[in-house]
Formats: sequence, C-alpha cells, structure tokens
Amino acid sequence: MATDPIDRRGFLLGSLALATAGRGALAAGRAAGGPYIDVHTHLGRTWNGDEPLTAEGLVRWMDANNVAKAIVHPLVSPESSSYLNLTEQALDAAKRFPDRLIPFCCIDPRTSYRNGRKGLTAMLKEYVDQGARGFGEHKVGLPIDHPLMMRAYEACDDLGLPVLFHCDDVRGTDEAGLPGLGRVLSAFPNVNFLGHGPGFWASISGDLKSGELGKYPTTKVAPGGALDRLFDAHKNLWGDLSAGSGSNAIARDLEFGRAFLIRRADRLLFGTDYLKPGQEVPQFGLFAGIDLPADVRAKVERENAAGLLKVSI
Repeated sequence: MATDPIDRRGFLLGSLALATAGRGALAAGRAAGGPYIDVHTHLGRTWNGDEPLTAEGLVRWMDANNVAKAIVHPLVSPESSSYLNLTEQALDAAKRFPDRLIPFCCIDPRTSYRNGRKGLTAMLKEYVDQGARGFGEHKVGLPIDHPLMMRAYEACDDLGLPVLFHCDDVRGTDEAGLPGLGRVLSAFPNVNFLGHGPGFWASISGDLKSGELGKYPTTKVAPGGALDRLFDAHKNLWGDLSAGSGSNAIARDLEFGRAFLIRRADRLLFGTDYLKPGQEVPQFGLFAGIDLPADVRAKVERENAAGLLKVSI
C-alpha cells in the first residue's frame, strides 16, 4: 500500500496521465492484457472515508479485468491502515473463492508470544495449515532489519513462506541505497522477499537521498540505483509492481522502465493494490502502452507469480 491516502490519490492522478497512451487499448478503463495474477489486493475497509471491499466485489472486479487469481493481504499493524484487516478475513474469502483468491497471513512482530522462534513459527503454521501461502503485507513501523522484524523472517524461513514487505519513511524503514534490506536478503537467502512501497521503488534511481523514501519522484531515473544492485546480488529479491509506487517506477522514465522490465523480467510481479470499489488502477493502462516481448509480458503478468506460489493459471 501507499504511504497514505492523500499521497496515494495525488500520485495516482499523475500515473494515470503517464499511462494515457495505454488507455487507447482499453475498453472503459479495463485491462487489455492478461490473464493476470495480481499479487497485491486487500479486503475490508482500509482507509477511513473509503468504502469497504467485499470478497464478492473483488472477484467481480477481477472478472472485469481478466485477473485470474489475486493474493489477498491482511493489514495487522497500527501503522498499516486506518482499520485492521485480519488474516482470518483473507482465509475466509479464499475458502469462498478457492480458485480465485490466494490468502497471505501476517503477524505484527511486536505481538506478545511465548516460546520465542518456535512459538511465532507455530502461530504462523496455524495459518499455513488453513491455506495461507505467504506472509504479508508486512507493513510495520520499524526499520526493515530491526531485530523484531528479523524474528518474523526467521519464522517465515522455517515455514518456506515468501514475504511481501512495504518500505517507506514510516514502515519498513531504511536508508538511501537500502543497506538494511541488503542485510535482510543476505541473512535469509532461502526466503523470497517481494519488495513494495515508495521507499523500495524510488530506489530504482541512483540519486535517492535518505529521508526521501516516502516520495514519488517524477524525474528521469539516475544510474546506479539500489534495485539493480540488489537484484544482481540477491536471487531472493522480487519486485511487486503494484500501487502508485510500482507504476511510478516504470512510468517516470518509460525508456528506463521498459528496459528494467525486460532486464528483470524473471523476478517482477504484476500487482495493483486494489482495496476499494471503483479504485483507479494505473497498471492496466501503463503496461498496455509499453511494447514488451511476449515472453516478458507473460512472465510479469502471471508466470512468475504462478511459479513462486506454485499455483496453476
């Protein structure tokens, strides 16, 4: 999810303008590509002032946009949203739509629990036994490599769960160059980490400064960005292209963005961060307007997620 609803709304308007070329390929604002696997959606009520999104409403939106499957992420940390959306809600939705919705689970690492690593792992295993396929959205008001965060990653390592994390200047915080994320990736080479949020995607550019990880830069991408370096160094890093932050990373410099999609095609994942009825989604128009090789488009739109989650399309 984006940093807050005001920043999100302002940025989405800019992203939609940048995606105008792709809009010509769309009918009534709906997707032209796909079938997609959307690695980032939410249910319930997320921000105050927004309408809640039901499982039925999400599936109707998926049908209208050629989205075959979608991951549903809980939001369980006080910094993550106005209202908490628990893992049980995602599990229940997936039980009602087992061929369409894929539940993730999440526990705030500041939660009280007994028996250390074994205790936290056992808590998560209860969710895994009910169908959870990953951990997220991990959107916590701590540094990305805080000791409590590392304990959560340990439990995910024990259970073989991928982690979808949010990084900005409040949640999953880091410094310019993402050194904290680098330490996490090195410490847990067997855990697949799916990067998301303004701090992660703004780091596509080499000129990002510490204190700017909550921004949505609109300038051309400068060489030497942390993301290319981290993708090269860590095979367990993936990119979730959802929300305003993901679309901006590509749309701010379409020449660089297209080359990045092709260069990192094996570990990029289509996502929207759809969380309320009627939400504008820039990804559909943006990607429809970019000329990509067919194999790259297939990987990003669905094949990478299918392989990562071990699901059929």
